[in-house]
Amino acid sequence: MPSITVSHLSWSTPDGRAVLADLDLQFQRERTGIVGRNGVGKSTLLRLLAGEIAPAAGHIAVDGSVAMLRQTVQVDPLETIADLFGVRAALALLARAAAGDASADELADADWTLEARIAEALAGVALAAAPDTVLATLSGGQRTRAALAATTFAAPDFLLLDEPTNNLDRDGRAAVRDLLRSWRGGAIIVSHDRELLEEMDAIVELTARGAARYGGGWSDYAARKAVEAAAADADLATAEKRADHARRQAQAASEKQDRRDAGGRRQAARGGAPKILLGAQKRRAEESRAAGHRLTVRQRGAAEQALDAARGRIEVIDPLAVALPSTGLPASRTVLVLDRVTAGYTEGVPVVRDVSLTVTGPERIAVTGPNGSGKSTLLALVAGTLTPWSGQVRVAVPFALFDQRVSLLDPARSIADNFLARNPGSSDNACRAALARFRFRAEAADRVVGTLSGGQLLRAGLACTLGAPQPPQLLILDEPGNHLDLDSLTAVESGLAAYDGALLVVSHDPAFLAAIGITRTLALGAADGAMIE
Repeated sequence: MPSITVSHLSWSTPDGRAVLADLDLQFQRERTGIVGRNGVGKSTLLRLLAGEIAPAAGHIAVDGSVAMLRQTVQVDPLETIADLFGVRAALALLARAAAGDASADELADADWTLEARIAEALAGVALAAAPDTVLATLSGGQRTRAALAATTFAAPDFLLLDEPTNNLDRDGRAAVRDLLRSWRGGAIIVSHDRELLEEMDAIVELTARGAARYGGGWSDYAARKAVEAAAADADLATAEKRADHARRQAQAASEKQDRRDAGGRRQAARGGAPKILLGAQKRRAEESRAAGHRLTVRQRGAAEQALDAARGRIEVIDPLAVALPSTGLPASRTVLVLDRVTAGYTEGVPVVRDVSLTVTGPERIAVTGPNGSGKSTLLALVAGTLTPWSGQVRVAVPFALFDQRVSLLDPARSIADNFLARNPGSSDNACRAALARFRFRAEAADRVVGTLSGGQLLRAGLACTLGAPQPPQLLILDEPGNHLDLDSLTAVESGLAAYDGALLVVSHDPAFLAAIGITRTLALGAADGAMIE
């Protein structure tokens, strides 16, 4: 039976920062979710299993074939779905055969079921597209679906999926869950999607302390974690009481011995006792003090050791606390106007059509719609990176755009250098203080942006923008929760709920939109172009 065995696996970044240390894991033909905080090495583990990078120590034994889906599908301008499947030449042969231009040898090599199998793979992820579709014409969610179909096409023994539901609409996420329910091989899935994780046969949690495996899906994992946390807290409380009791006992014993010694010295000073008797009393006192000290040291040492062990069973969590200064946006200020805007990328094929919207003051607008309905295109129009074919776009306040790649940051520069570039009036001390609020303290602020994980990248973008002395009055966010772990997502929800500027947000996560207090929804993909709710 196919399997993947990880033995004493360790990996560090080129600058020596330890990411994974001494992991032992076993993967069988089952669906395993990988969870953990941003930066603990989840994507790195998948790359190690796929053979893309080599471990610093330890061994990985793969019995079977693997195929990997990455978080981001980067595309060449001319690349097609057929290229993603690796079948361009095979489809060209079938086209020549249909036209009567193939040789006898070529006909013998033709895969006559290829087109049907590609169509079946695309249907499995609910993507209606032909193999010659150029990937650059698809939305991020549609490209993710195409990549997932290509990953499953060769029927590998193990699927390695890195955040497969990122960028997907509700139907796309359901298609991924359906695909995994029917998948007969193994699947190892990094995800923060609780609905997807509920489908797992097992959950592996990565932390700074190593890896732990839990049977069942998300609910089973969460219940076990709650029990473990309660037990660890109880053990810590008991160990702290014992350590405190041992310290108090040691102090009491020392004070009691001091009183005995003082009494002996007073008796010796008064005289009247034979010197040999006084000497024997002194020796006994010294021996008693030494024996008591040894016993106290053993008792205190055992109590402190138990306390250290109890503390070691509790993961120390550095919470992400986002406290934002005011934007100073007046309630009556016109922030954004879209007036009958139509735009696209291919002449005669509009992606958004006749869209109108006015944002006034600190409104919070959600942009929703299925994959391919033009959500990211609309944000590009607002940001000015795309020119409308007709209609007008007017942004009347300072803004910041967080696209899915957080491209407002220079990947070749450090986080601190990016902050200073975006906030040229800030001192180095102000920069470090702002980044520390987003958990980039000391040397962490000097990390190069291109080395960050997806969640760390978004956090760095938020730090460099929202950490400014006066944040922009309009935030434009394209799927901001895609790469955040669940605790960081909750913290960002709290921070954005406290933000007093205007928000224009693309998200497929209803819980996230509810948490940040959305006031209106612009639904794209309607028959008349858009609908405001």
